[in-house]
Amino acid sequence: MKKLSARRRHPLAAVVVLLLALAATGGLYAAFAPADKAQADETAQSLAIEEGKKLYSVGCASCHGTGGQGTSDGPSLVGVGSAAVDFQVGTGRMPAQQPGAQVPEKKKIYSQAQIDQLAAYVASLGPGPVTPAEKQYSPDGANIARGGDLFRTNCAQCHNFTGEGGALTKGKWAPSLEDVSEKHIYEAMQTGPQNMPSFPDTTMPEKEKKDIIAYIKTVNGDETPTPGGFALGGLGPVSEGLFGWIFGLGSLIAVAVWVAAHTAKAKKS
Repeated sequence: MKKLSARRRHPLAAVVVLLLALAATGGLYAAFAPADKAQADETAQSLAIEEGKKLYSVGCASCHGTGGQGTSDGPSLVGVGSAAVDFQVGTGRMPAQQPGAQVPEKKKIYSQAQIDQLAAYVASLGPGPVTPAEKQYSPDGANIARGGDLFRTNCAQCHNFTGEGGALTKGKWAPSLEDVSEKHIYEAMQTGPQNMPSFPDTTMPEKEKKDIIAYIKTVNGDETPTPGGFALGGLGPVSEGLFGWIFGLGSLIAVAVWVAAHTAKAKKS
């Protein structure tokens, strides 16, 4: 009996062995790290919102209101989401130089880090479209032919068949999509900036947006051939035929008039 008692382990020995095993395999880190990471992410987000609020007070509040509620000079930003901010500020449209029928694209004045902070603050005002990740807008693996069909159905009425842009009513226009980044094209479809309708995932799934982006980048790429020589807005035979009639036939008529005039003058002399 005495030998059995001597061999019996202390009740806490099993706990110590388990803790040592967890420490050796990273179990303790796995147990506590998620909470620490979540707390760190929350802190970073809070700091981004605070910095974004400072930037907003200086560059945006005069038109959109101190709390983003909007004024007579600018719409409310409650519920527009971070994607709208990333698009508008990332393309230089905001802050606007002056009010008008449409705010044109210009050189951006904020860094991407500052844009992210502004987006974080505006997103905190109310839920809205979120800035997309690269995997959402990357055209890799997309169906270009399907994207062309979708673009001609939903976008060509304003942006032209190849995204060259076009005029709208009352001084507005659909901008060219030739040099627009994939990210900003995706955000434009998400948020519907200015005169453009929005295409949320419930209306146009993520896969279809990727297909459209792939089509736009393909038809406007440097390697895309132009058999006719001049793209003429990418409108196809209508614009090419009109160009031929106006300039081609017009040139022939001008030459004929010139020849007839000089022939008559030669006969008189």
